[in-house]
Amino acid sequence: MAFDPTTDYPLGSRRPDLVRTPGGLGLEELTLDALRSGRLDASEMRATAETLELQAQVALAAGRVQLAANLERAAELTGVPDEVILEVYTALRPHRSTADRLESWAERLEREFQATVTAAYVREARAVYAKRNLLADEPAV
Repeated sequence: MAFDPTTDYPLGSRRPDLVRTPGGLGLEELTLDALRSGRLDASEMRATAETLELQAQVALAAGRVQLAANLERAAELTGVPDEVILEVYTALRPHRSTADRLESWAERLEREFQATVTAAYVREARAVYAKRNLLADEPAV
């Protein structure tokens, strides 16, 4: 059965067959008893890129373009190690990075993780930071 973002939301109750854990478990297998007994690892509680992409389709169908974009970035970031996400987050704080450093992060996100939507977001932040004087000073040569 094909996914319909206008009628299949919420996924957990209307289309649980489409929601899987990173290890491939179905929603019905995610129980507190399974976690307590050790049959379920805490890492299985993470959203998958596929589920986040479905949620982005739901948001887009509802006219929530910004939420859809956030969910698309979140889907991409499931493939990026936590420590890298924290480094990018830190680099995006005002006055923490130069324009070149943010471009370097955007290129790395594209090259290593195929995170093109997130790379575009970093480039957009770079442009906004430049206009608002929020970039770090360039090091003296």
